[in-house]
Amino acid sequence: MRVTRQVTKLIRIVTVFALAPYGMLSTPAHASAVEEQLDCKSTGHVFISALMNSGEIQSKPMHVEKNSVNAFRPAHGVKLTAFEFPVFVVLGYEKDDPLFKPGKGDPVGDWAYGVVVTGGSDDVKDRLRQMGSDAIVREVTPVMTAILCKAH
Repeated sequence: MRVTRQVTKLIRIVTVFALAPYGMLSTPAHASAVEEQLDCKSTGHVFISALMNSGEIQSKPMHVEKNSVNAFRPAHGVKLTAFEFPVFVVLGYEKDDPLFKPGKGDPVGDWAYGVVVTGGSDDVKDRLRQMGSDAIVREVTPVMTAILCKAH
């Protein structure tokens, strides 16, 4: 139950930080889909480093949660999608990895990664299950949903 509350709190905080700038962005010049990586067969490092190396997310997190989950904004002009839903923020963490800034509390686990998308949680859940993903799906608001993979 504690992890669920932490994840829900993280999602709400990150969403507030992530939504503010999007009303002012122009039409994105580049689009990329990340749903294949949301099958939870990767790690936080692999997921985030690939997006950083391709220039699709900013290299510095906009926010670091107490549980060490780092939140990254998509790079300016980049439109990320997951299951055809727009991605507002990308989440990631891996234990002892210099790519991630540590939080002040206990880490979420050995690794975690995911995204927050615009879309109802039932629609997102349906698409994830069709793909066979074991990702955790959490409703942030009726139209915002988090998709999270983490070490078991």
